[in-house]
Amino acid sequence: MIKVLMAGAEAVPFAKSGGLGDVLGSLPGALRRQGIDARVVMPLYQSIPAEYRERMQPVAELTVPVSWRRQHCELYYLAYNEVPVYFINNPYYFVRPYMYGFYDEAERYAFFCRAILELLPYLDFQPDILHCHDWHTGMASVFLDAFYRSRPLYQAIKTVFTVHNLKYQGIFAKQIMGDVLGLSWDYFTPDRVEFYDQVNFMKGGLVFSNLITTVSPTYAQEIQTPFFGENLDGLLRCRQDSLYGIVNGIDYASYNPAADPHIYYPYSRENPRKQDNKLRLQQDLGLATDPHIPLIAMVTRLVSQKGIDLVAHILDEMLALDVQFVVVGTGEERYEHLLRQAAGRYPGKFSANICFDEKLSRRVYAGADLFLMPSLFEPCGIAQLIAMRYGALPVVRETGGLKDTVIPYNEFTGEGNGFGFANYNAHELLFTVKKALFLYQQQAVWQKLVASGMAGNLCWDKSAGDYAALYQKLINQEANYAVHQGNF
Repeated sequence: MIKVLMAGAEAVPFAKSGGLGDVLGSLPGALRRQGIDARVVMPLYQSIPAEYRERMQPVAELTVPVSWRRQHCELYYLAYNEVPVYFINNPYYFVRPYMYGFYDEAERYAFFCRAILELLPYLDFQPDILHCHDWHTGMASVFLDAFYRSRPLYQAIKTVFTVHNLKYQGIFAKQIMGDVLGLSWDYFTPDRVEFYDQVNFMKGGLVFSNLITTVSPTYAQEIQTPFFGENLDGLLRCRQDSLYGIVNGIDYASYNPAADPHIYYPYSRENPRKQDNKLRLQQDLGLATDPHIPLIAMVTRLVSQKGIDLVAHILDEMLALDVQFVVVGTGEERYEHLLRQAAGRYPGKFSANICFDEKLSRRVYAGADLFLMPSLFEPCGIAQLIAMRYGALPVVRETGGLKDTVIPYNEFTGEGNGFGFANYNAHELLFTVKKALFLYQQQAVWQKLVASGMAGNLCWDKSAGDYAALYQKLINQEANYAVHQGNF
């Protein structure tokens, strides 16, 4: 049995700020169903709910080096849905009011990366593969090379690094090389962790890991180009033979309209009550109560990546149509202000919910007819998968995982599960919305598309199988660990 330790900064239900938490909360369980002994390690944040903290069992106490510092570390264990989860506790680093955004992020996650490696002798589980996720864990593979590879316990460990969003890289001043990381300056070179005279945690993971994955096949190709590559496209082209794209899935047990406790009325393809959910949502949000008015929705972070600029540009034109629009999310102040203003201008037609509210989000998925994701870029996207599962047809820009998961409606064959447009252009988005609204008037065709989306295989099983095959390929290779150097 292959043993995999998955390391990440967050995992549902313990901590979540985005898609990374969803993946770490669902993928390990799917891997275990494939016969992989997958386990998770993450920080023990103050924000983790008490119901989980009270069930954690102490495993060990140890000392973790953070350059010249010797930091105390407590290791805890909890089995959640049959997945073993280890929690790294240090009150100085992790007992804080929120997860991210502090002045000492480099030191916090350098500690986390060293602790991942230091805890291995204390486990009754020795991983064949250390699978790290996003920049917070990027230094683990660097530390493995610098400090641990010569030790017998660590010699056979292979490493996989997954990029969830290349835009967020963990870039810090070069002074942390000695004071925080404890690395020699030999590692501060363009073919290692140096990045425009700074230190880049994600680059460390990309250079020093045996294999790289990202969260959709299209995004794996896109990030090798200058537009999407965030100044790491040269490195990714050098490592293209070790780069794989595996699309994310969703947890079908959690996202199930037939059994979701958050929505007004359970429903399925066989028991359609989506219209009842729509009417209740309209009532609760102060929209005109009418089952025949198309309800458009967005559940998103209000940031430029998500295409909010496009929506802002055509918002008045779209709301001049016979539609209603609901937005749920938080983000940049300029977008929050813009949406609040629009809600004031369009009472009964537009509802701006500037908040993160899981129950409301589920109810919006259940009540919406159309779901907008006009992203500038989208590594994978989970919202469009949830929308289809709940019978809301997505309107997406054809980029990254959106292109890989949404099949635009084909009027000649009748096939599809949503709508797509190619260029990052506001009126191309508006044209696509109008095309969808025209089809909405043809309810027989519309319901066929809704049924197609709800019937799609969007769960983790196939993707977990792809990861399992990748792990097996890596295990079968002869020990060939080497630093990947080149002109990046």
